Amino acid sequence: MALITRVTRLFRSDLNAVLDNIEEPITLLKQAVRDMQESIDADEQQFKLLTHEHTQLLTRKSDLELSLEQLEEALDVCFESKKEELAKGLIKRKLGHQRLAKLLINKCDALVNTLSELKIRLDENSTRLTSMQQKADILSEREVTEFATTSHQEVWDTTGTAISNEDIEVAFLREQQKRAES
Repeated sequence: MALITRVTRLFRSDLNAVLDNIEEPITLLKQAVRDMQESIDADEQQFKLLTHEHTQLLTRKSDLELSLEQLEEALDVCFESKKEELAKGLIKRKLGHQRLAKLLINKCDALVNTLSELKIRLDENSTRLTSMQQKADILSEREVTEFATTSHQEVWDTTGTAISNEDIEVAFLREQQKRAES
């Protein structure tokens, strides 16, 4: 029973090693960096849109405040002139403007919260992206260095097995001896 378990474990480890080589970790890491960059770009676009919407809301709010001031002045004139019916119409408009101003304030507050959360997420993701890019660069450099080192030490034959420089030297000496004897 222990033999079967060990053989199964050996088979799994070999299979995992094969899969690791097939997946090419550097390629997966580069794809993850690209995906992260796309996510950050989308968040930045959303941040710009929300910032623009916030600016529009602030402009609308300031227009409402100006309109409320004008309504106050008109109400003063109406009450001085004892025009109660006209004053009631202005009061109705004033109440509508005040309600709209409260809605705008609430929406502005919610947008500010959303913007601050989005900014925090953008900063965190940008930091992670920078870290992943640095890791990918290090792995790429390491892979290139390992390939360059390996390519100087070994030559690959048509079957894909490695032939070291030492093997070539020994084979060369044998061939040289054969030809010297003949």
